[in-house]
Formats: sequence, structure tokens, C-alpha cells
Amino acid sequence: MVSNTVSRTLHDVGLAAWFGGTLANAVALNAAAAQAGSPQESGKVANAGWDRWTPVNAVAIGAHLLGSVGQVAGNRKRISEQPSVGALSIGKTAVTVAALGVTAYSRVLGKKVSEHSDVPVSGGTTPSAQTPPDVADAQRQLDALQWLIPSLTGTLVWLSSLAGEQQRPPNRATQLVDRAFRR
Repeated sequence: MVSNTVSRTLHDVGLAAWFGGTLANAVALNAAAAQAGSPQESGKVANAGWDRWTPVNAVAIGAHLLGSVGQVAGNRKRISEQPSVGALSIGKTAVTVAALGVTAYSRVLGKKVSEHSDVPVSGGTTPSAQTPPDVADAQRQLDALQWLIPSLTGTLVWLSSLAGEQQRPPNRATQLVDRAFRR
């Protein structure tokens, strides 16, 4: 029971930080960077914010993954025996892998932008006419990806809620009856 509580906490808190932090940065930091006063300062502000968030995000993702492994280990019997739990687990894994991939690629692009700490930009993910082409290209890709990460992690929150509902007694009973009649 204790280990399941710890793994569930790591899973949920890590996912909450991953979702909330990337959403907040997309909504607030990238737009706020445009208010810095000059195109050079805008790039510096956006880079400073994202560079400060990156290690926190890495810890959040690590906590989520560690918690996910603990949840799978603690629920392996349910995953194999309760109808639809295995399918949901596979779906959550696929969305997690997609979110990890998009996050990793965003970090690669972010490092490309961050290497030019005072590059002139219009905002955190909006190049200016003076932005070097390679940085402008990375920013345009980041502009789309900044919304994809919270979409994927938000989907994980929803799937986790579904998984929690599958543990409720009425759902288990209905599923067990359905399973018995299928045999």
C-alpha cells in the first residue's frame, strides 16, 4: 500500500508539473518575453526562463516515469486480468512516449535558440526580421510544439483519470460480469 501511494504520488506530481510548467511557459513566458523592451532582451528573457525551467522539468518527467513504473508493477495483476486496463495501459504508454519525444525534440530546438542568448526575437517563439535563419526556424517549430506538449500531457492526465475510474467497484463489477459472459 505504501509503495503504491509513493508511486502514484510521483506519477501524479511529476505529470502535473510537466503539464502545468510547459503550459504556463507557452501561455506566459513566451508572450511576456516580447515585453522585454528590445528584440535582444526578448531573446535573453525567454532563454533565461526556459533554461531555468529545463532542470525542473527533467526532474518532473523523471518522477512521473518512476511513478509510472511503480504503478505498472503495483497493478500488474489488474493490468493482465481486468478487461480494458491493459489496453488503457498501452494507450498511456504510447502517449507518454509521444510526449517524451516531443519534449526531447523541443529541448534540442531550445538549446539551438539558447546558444544565442541575446539573439533578436519578437517573443519566446516568434522570430524577428533580425533573427538568424537557423534560430528563426527553431523558433517556428517551437511555436507549434509548445502547445503539443501540454496537449499530450493533458491527455495523460485524462487517461490517468480513466484508469482511476476503472478501480472503482461498480466499474470492476461490470467489467468482471462482461468478462464472465465472454468466456
